[in-house]
Amino acid sequence: MKMKKQMLCVSLIAAALLAMLMGPSVASAGPQKHIRAMMDVANAHLEAMGEPIGVGAVEYYTAGEEVGQIVYYNDRTKQYGIRWVPGDPGRHDGTEITWTSNLLDGTATGLTHAETQAELCSAMATWGNANCAEIPLVMQLYPGVDWGLYQWVAGYVNSPLPFVPIDWGIDIAHAGWLPGAFFDWLYGPGASDSVIGVAITFYWLEYPGGPPSDIDNNGKFDTAFVEIYYNNAFPWGVGTDWPLDVRTVVLHEAGHALSIDHFGRIFRTAANGKVHFAPLAIMNAGYSRKLWRLKGTDLASYCSVWAAWPKK
Repeated sequence: MKMKKQMLCVSLIAAALLAMLMGPSVASAGPQKHIRAMMDVANAHLEAMGEPIGVGAVEYYTAGEEVGQIVYYNDRTKQYGIRWVPGDPGRHDGTEITWTSNLLDGTATGLTHAETQAELCSAMATWGNANCAEIPLVMQLYPGVDWGLYQWVAGYVNSPLPFVPIDWGIDIAHAGWLPGAFFDWLYGPGASDSVIGVAITFYWLEYPGGPPSDIDNNGKFDTAFVEIYYNNAFPWGVGTDWPLDVRTVVLHEAGHALSIDHFGRIFRTAANGKVHFAPLAIMNAGYSRKLWRLKGTDLASYCSVWAAWPKK
């Protein structure tokens, strides 16, 4: 499989759709328990395959009454304890952060593929242009590849195709706009009514099935790659509070992919019962409105993670 680098964000015609979906039956006593059951399945599969990676964190972003959370597979740390390592030989031994989008499942409900891709590219450029760090966010596109390792290893997708080895050199994969059934499977029945996006962080292990690695000895586990999925059961728009604004949601999920946690005080207005966040930010735990610019707290968190990243 040859990598095709693209200098500009362009729209490519989708050639195929996600095939042979199935949803396994998993007992659940709440979203976090359900999520952990899926993580167990995925990590057991990865160990059986002999892959030195594991699912370290599953973050979900919501619209409506429920507020999103981050579920860690390893609870030894209560902070966002998974970070990128510059020069990591397990990735591509460089200072770039590469990203891609699933061109086969890359169209949001209510938009064209070109509109969806343009907003996705704009969101990634917003993070890349933050002036406190010089991280080259490099786009690479694979026109015929259906991205989404987590779907495979956690048992949601049953594909007759052979498994693609994990050596593609992509750090952040926007794995597509999937049906609501995927989110019900991932979080439990009814989740597709509130969960609008999810970022799944994989980390390196010292050996298949072993403990997470920390090759730079910074007290953080080492990020291998991140996959992001979006809920196509919702209507999507461009520059709108409702339908959901694509760029705002992508900005939020990409923030998690760049190791930024949720923040903002959450409160409910007594008069109308609506949930609000203070301060208002891209990285609030729930969607409230269109936000295209990073707020002060967003930038402060981003800079604290990336300011020391070495220049290319």
